[in-house]
Amino acid sequence: MRIQIKSQLAVFTGFFITALAMSWPAQGHHSFSAEFTDDPGEIHGIVTSASYRNPHPRYRVEVTNDDGSKETWELQGSAVTGLRNAGWDKDFVVVGDEVTVQGSLGRDGAKKLFIRGLTKANGESYPQRSTAARSRNDVYATYGKDYGYAKVNEDAPFDISGPWRNSYRFSVTVDDLDPKPTPFTPEAAEIYANTVHYDDSSLRCVAPGLPRIFGAPYDMEIVDAGSHYQFIYIEHNTPRRIYMDGRAVPENYPDRPMGYSVGHWEGEELVIETTKLAEGFWLDGSGLPMSGGDGTRIVERYRLAEDKLSMARVMTIYDDFYTAPLVRRRWSARDDDLLIVEHDSCDPSSYYSDILEDGTLERRLDEIL
Repeated sequence: MRIQIKSQLAVFTGFFITALAMSWPAQGHHSFSAEFTDDPGEIHGIVTSASYRNPHPRYRVEVTNDDGSKETWELQGSAVTGLRNAGWDKDFVVVGDEVTVQGSLGRDGAKKLFIRGLTKANGESYPQRSTAARSRNDVYATYGKDYGYAKVNEDAPFDISGPWRNSYRFSVTVDDLDPKPTPFTPEAAEIYANTVHYDDSSLRCVAPGLPRIFGAPYDMEIVDAGSHYQFIYIEHNTPRRIYMDGRAVPENYPDRPMGYSVGHWEGEELVIETTKLAEGFWLDGSGLPMSGGDGTRIVERYRLAEDKLSMARVMTIYDDFYTAPLVRRRWSARDDDLLIVEHDSCDPSSYYSDILEDGTLERRLDEIL
């Protein structure tokens, strides 16, 4: 058994990159780029520990080098929900398994690998062929299918209720906001420059809130309640109400991670405006700061495709930390096979294990306490 740091052409052939692009997104709750590089690597060894928990399953693998010395490598995977959808359950990799793993190498020489592909000694592999063959860029739905929901809002030109697959045409929620370069104010630029990876509250299992959850690849369910739409994001099982009856934002409503949303239809386009957002959250996985409160306003526009089986979603963020609005684009699609399942609980133990290993646990506990 040995570690192999290979060239990109050797490890990631064009076919493998294509297959992975069609599988579940690598990035989940926090910035992939904070811990990993784009440099590919491959290791072969024996699994010595396994933790199949959100926000990121982690494994340790003992690798024997050519000279007989041994090293321990940490493997990280995308969120449990994504891995399970790709056929990787808690029993897929267990202690004692002999594995060959391809992935992205850790930063600064860290013995870490973000899993892109894995093969066990018995030949089982990830991503599975059936998973790779189902492109996230295609729609798998039938026009006119009854999803068991009802259209109640009389002003709505379409029935948007039902399950939606948000991984359709997905892109990672890191550095995905336009324009570029980011139009920071001096204050925001200083905050961003001093932001570190472990400041991400999602690592501590705090639900990301808006605007970040808008960009996530996890499925959502829309229920038409007449006076409001109920959006239910499976990530952290997060509910959101979009009031459609013309009510004003209550003056005494407190700032919250999901804010307060009111909506209306402009022709065939659903427009949602959100205010009362809590401060301290990030706009993306790289750590772009959000002022919150009176300093942040978000406008979303949802437009269905001609066949009504997919929709474009555009979010515009107006924030006092930036000299121009920031724009995020996403898409959603119907899916005849989509089953809305409760999101797995998030376990922050990996966060505290990490800061224990890097020597910052005591300082960060002092900050919390």
